[in-house]
Amino acid sequence: MALACQQNSYCKEFQTKVKSCTPAELAVPGKSKKDKLRGYEVILEDTILFPEGGGQPDDRGTINDVEVLRITRRGADSVNFVTKEIQPGSEVNLKVDWNRRFDHMQQHTGQHLITAIAEKMYGCPTTSWCLGENISSIELDIPSLTDKQVEDLENEVNERILASIPVTPHLYHDKDDPELKQFRCRGLPDDHVGPVRVLIIDGIDSTLCCGTHVSNLSHLQMIKLLWTEKGKKKDRINLMFVAGGRVLRYLGRCVKVERSLTTLLKGPLDDHYELADKAVKGCKMNQKYVTSLLRDLAVFEGQKFKADSNSFLSLHRKEGDLEFMNIIVQQVANPEKICFLTVGDEKGAGLFLLSGPEIFIKEVGPKVAEILNGKGSINRGNYQGKANKLSQKGKAEKLIQETLSSKDSQVKSQDNSSQEKEP
Repeated sequence: MALACQQNSYCKEFQTKVKSCTPAELAVPGKSKKDKLRGYEVILEDTILFPEGGGQPDDRGTINDVEVLRITRRGADSVNFVTKEIQPGSEVNLKVDWNRRFDHMQQHTGQHLITAIAEKMYGCPTTSWCLGENISSIELDIPSLTDKQVEDLENEVNERILASIPVTPHLYHDKDDPELKQFRCRGLPDDHVGPVRVLIIDGIDSTLCCGTHVSNLSHLQMIKLLWTEKGKKKDRINLMFVAGGRVLRYLGRCVKVERSLTTLLKGPLDDHYELADKAVKGCKMNQKYVTSLLRDLAVFEGQKFKADSNSFLSLHRKEGDLEFMNIIVQQVANPEKICFLTVGDEKGAGLFLLSGPEIFIKEVGPKVAEILNGKGSINRGNYQGKANKLSQKGKAEKLIQETLSSKDSQVKSQDNSSQEKEP
């Protein structure tokens, strides 16, 4: 038996009965494998909620107003994951998320149309496809397509949409029916049960497919082929496209970006590339100039501290980087002098470096990292690392100074003790 959603993809509401409801768990996307959602797997006598298959994601919808979070296929059954128990044998009302469903119908039928026309025009069969969240892609078995070929393909595809050609599913109840061999197919799933469904676009394509589709190409409204890129295999390409409502949404995003760039670059659309290219080159030149100035400043600060009688330097530079701090230490070239250097956002994250006597930085470095809510280690004789709270720089500096004062007091005490023991 074909599911109700496969017999009539336009059915938005449906009555059926619950065959079973068993406890289950669902992995939560973006979280650890251990973090699972507890719920129930519900199997229905029939359903308008499409389980994932044929490259098409699963539907969303409700069973008695209980949200269905995942739909998979298990043999001939469609398995619905819900968070509330639904009594087996009870009659339920199904509602499909129509916006999601119709979008998938447009993209999936669009893929069939593009696949058929591309193979007819350029002899390149489709090896796989992906229905993405915003943009879909078709992997074609051809090394490349020119811009002109893509344009011609797009024109031909949209001509067929304007012709309002019917799209009809047909069921073959025997999967070994010899007539099925004439239809395009990449193979049935190993656990396939029940009739074989063939989708026919009159005069254009006939292929085995389990997905939901529009009933007429005119319902696709329009298809826009976006660009091509190299596929995973060097002799194949991915053709990116949008169909139906996605064309309008894609165009809407493009208009927003165009208007923003027009304001930012102070020029019309036709000049955007040249203006952006000029801005990027100018930014790179300025960055090189700033980097050069920072290096000169680091040399100056290092030489200045080297000539100073003070033994401790605390310096922050928002625009600096690790190279800036290392240059200062290299210029000081005195392991007895202590440098506490920081770069980055004074109230946020950045980098820090502590240089000085080895014993001192081994003792104080980890404490400084802890105060700055960061991590560090000894590298090239310096204790350096990342800081998440440069706002605590003052506390770290106070710790260093207190430690230095304590060390100085110990040295003076030892010197006085030695002088008293002399005859």
